[in-house]
Amino acid sequence: METQELHRGRLIDHLQLVVRDLAASRDFYSAVFEVLKIPMAGAGDDYFWADELFVSTADSKDALGQLTGRHHLAFQARDRAMVDAFHKAALAHGGTDNGAPGERRYHPGYYACFVLDPDGNNIEAVFHGAAQRSADSVKVTF
Repeated sequence: METQELHRGRLIDHLQLVVRDLAASRDFYSAVFEVLKIPMAGAGDDYFWADELFVSTADSKDALGQLTGRHHLAFQARDRAMVDAFHKAALAHGGTDNGAPGERRYHPGYYACFVLDPDGNNIEAVFHGAAQRSADSVKVTF
């Protein structure tokens, strides 16, 4: 059997789900994350999170920009210039601005932009500021 190798943690920064009934979603995800041994946090009135999955209501202060549906996807950028270039490329190739590059209030140094792809999905590029990573990615071999 051929050995395969995957690298994780280099592209997707986070995913946000916008839900109708936060209490029902909190109950569901609490149960499945307990089985998977994944801690859940953020017991806010309009959101909670686990690892890089964020779940919120549509009127959450953290669901910024134009509400585009139930999904929000964020890609990791290496620096602010990459966020700026992502925004420019997205707009030049059919994207629509949904939040120009700039600092956001999520934490100090959070620099991001938001664009709607041609199907209206809310796509973000984010640089979290200067930081030391323990590894470039997680290597999975099987």
